[in-house]
Amino acid sequence: MQLYIPFPSWISPEIIPGFPVRWYALMYLIAFGLTYVLVMHQVKKRKLSFTHDDMSSLFMWVILGLLLGARLFAALFYDPSGFFLRNPWMIFWPFRNGQFVGFQGMSYHGGLVGAVVGGYLYSKAKNISFLQIADLFTAAIPLGYTFGRLGNFINGELWGRVTTASWGMIFPHAQPFSTRHEWVRSVADTVGISYREGELINLPRHPSQLYEAFLEGILLWVILWFFLRKRALRIPGMMLSSYLIGYGTARFLVEYVREPDADLGFIIQWGSEHEPAALFHSLLNISMGQILSFLMIAAGIILLFIFHNRAVMKGHVSAR
Repeated sequence: MQLYIPFPSWISPEIIPGFPVRWYALMYLIAFGLTYVLVMHQVKKRKLSFTHDDMSSLFMWVILGLLLGARLFAALFYDPSGFFLRNPWMIFWPFRNGQFVGFQGMSYHGGLVGAVVGGYLYSKAKNISFLQIADLFTAAIPLGYTFGRLGNFINGELWGRVTTASWGMIFPHAQPFSTRHEWVRSVADTVGISYREGELINLPRHPSQLYEAFLEGILLWVILWFFLRKRALRIPGMMLSSYLIGYGTARFLVEYVREPDADLGFIIQWGSEHEPAALFHSLLNISMGQILSFLMIAAGIILLFIFHNRAVMKGHVSAR
């Protein structure tokens, strides 16, 4: 009996076979476009003085900061070989051995830092409130982010750890495992995969991209947009803080079913040291993504406390 889902054969990373236009890139264009629409909706609803030109310029600053930050973090924190530290000029060089390879590796957490820096610099240049624009963006970003994770799923990348759950999915490009290992044979027998002794087989994994699309995207957006957005008007910075806490929490939890980067493994390994990273065994094995997400949560809590106290002092909200 088959207890897993094959990766849909009709899904292809290319929109049109033979043309270098991918769904992944289109999904990010949709994400940026949807975020822009949601931000402008808030601007009109609240009758703010931002024009389309103001917001277009702001978006350019934020997107530029996002791309630079995402690439820098990926090169500095997710490259244990030290190649980019020894060759820093290669961080933004999209060619390798005379071939165009693009920018292989982008970090969400770095993108967040870069976007904040870009937005902050723009706010200072235009003498507008950084917290106001940060709250506008963070109320909208999660829904756009959903499409980014759907792009990862279409690409068949960033898969989760091995699972025997009936919704586990076999990703065609995931690392195969040797049936010489007892745990591989056990998983294969449980989900109904036939094999020959000693061969390499692909095992079902958590579709962690879809988990992230729902938790860090749709669910977080619903909470921020429908439950916190109006309350946050009295506390500048509340949406930014809530976003940091919400995303950090969701990402921290999903990391337990998302396979860590092969080159990094677990940064903190207080659980079993001998079990494969492709399986979940201990809450005490912590990945780089979880460390960065924990820092997000901590920063969000501290900022929320600061922003709330500031609003109390100004009389915007009552002390409790």
